[in-house]
Amino acid sequence: MLLAAAGIALGVLVGWLAGAGRVRAAGQAAREALQARVAALDTLTGELRTQVSQRTLELGGLREALDAERAQRAGAEARRDAERANLEEQKRLLDEARERLAATFSALSAEALRQSNAEFIALARERIESQVTPLQDALARYEQQLRALEASRQEAYGGLRQQLETLTLHSTELQRETGNLVTALRAPHIRGRWGELTLHRAVELAGMVPYCDFVEQVTVEGESGRLRPDMIVRLPMRREIVVDAKVPLAAYLDAISAPSAEERAAGFARHATQVRQHMTTLAGKAYWEEFGKAAELVVMFIPGEAFVSAAAEVDPALIEDGMTRHVVIATPTTLIALLRAIAYGWRQEELAANAAQISELGKLLYDRLRTLGEHFNEVGRGLLRATSAFNKAVGSMESRVLPAARRFKDLKAGTGDDLPRLDSVDEQPRELTAPEFPQQLSTGDVSPEPPA
Repeated sequence: MLLAAAGIALGVLVGWLAGAGRVRAAGQAAREALQARVAALDTLTGELRTQVSQRTLELGGLREALDAERAQRAGAEARRDAERANLEEQKRLLDEARERLAATFSALSAEALRQSNAEFIALARERIESQVTPLQDALARYEQQLRALEASRQEAYGGLRQQLETLTLHSTELQRETGNLVTALRAPHIRGRWGELTLHRAVELAGMVPYCDFVEQVTVEGESGRLRPDMIVRLPMRREIVVDAKVPLAAYLDAISAPSAEERAAGFARHATQVRQHMTTLAGKAYWEEFGKAAELVVMFIPGEAFVSAAAEVDPALIEDGMTRHVVIATPTTLIALLRAIAYGWRQEELAANAAQISELGKLLYDRLRTLGEHFNEVGRGLLRATSAFNKAVGSMESRVLPAARRFKDLKAGTGDDLPRLDSVDEQPRELTAPEFPQQLSTGDVSPEPPA
């Protein structure tokens, strides 16, 4: 408060002095009043300085008291720590005494118990071990089996999870592809092309390749107009089977995509009606009358098992009525079976043809072998004649020519070397003794000639 008052007084003084500088024209009374105020301010300043000195002395006393209090607190804390350490030491000694007492008591009790019940304890331990050991072994085996089962379960779960993720991905892709396929199959030209490709694939799987056993897209003019079957399969014995592919899918696709059971049933009913209409139309064409070598039936190929089964479920008499009208409704499975049966017939036909050719070839080979045997006999007789001629020449050389030639040596007209010796050929050609070659070599055919 005193400081605030001093500040105010100084402010007033400064303001007054400033005002006095501007109002030097004030009178002597104002100067005197100012001097009185200055004296009062000097008195007030002295009092303030006295109060500040007193407060400084009081502050020093308080600091000394605080230092003394801190020293007392430090001594109290030191005494507390010493007492705490003493208490901990006493507690430790008490615990050690308790442990020694307990150990002593346990030792005394155990010794007394061992001395009094040693046999009983041994027997009890043996029986307990005999009961506990199998249990421990069984528990160990169970624990091992549980760990193995858990590991197998974790592995199977991981594999199953991966399979499910893969299946989900494939299912999504399959749904997308199925949607695209359904959209494409709603176009009539796509359905027709798909039916032809499926028919061609079935024929390839059956081994009836186009260049050998069947022809496609044959057109003939009949009484009812131009007839164009999708395929004609040639049979052994110059017979044929006509195949016509039909793909009635519009009603079937509507049925499988119907939201309710009633609409689905109605769609399948329309599908059965469409299949029956195709069968009736095909029966009316009477392909077997236009193709003279054709069998009295025509195959209506539908490229899907589900299409036929859905129609037959609604119309059970569909297949039987088709057979009555000489129309066989075939799926890829039944067509492949039919074509493989035809291929088997072709193989049997080829085997029979090959057997006939083999028989003719055997006869021809046998006759040629006989001719070759005659040629061998002729060669043998020629060899006999050549051997006989050679032996005659050797005899003539030794009996007529060489004696005359040796006279040149005696007359010293030769080179001095002896003439070489000529040996006759005693070997004869081997005779053919097989019964297929009745004409044997005969040495009688070659009459020996006396040496010339």
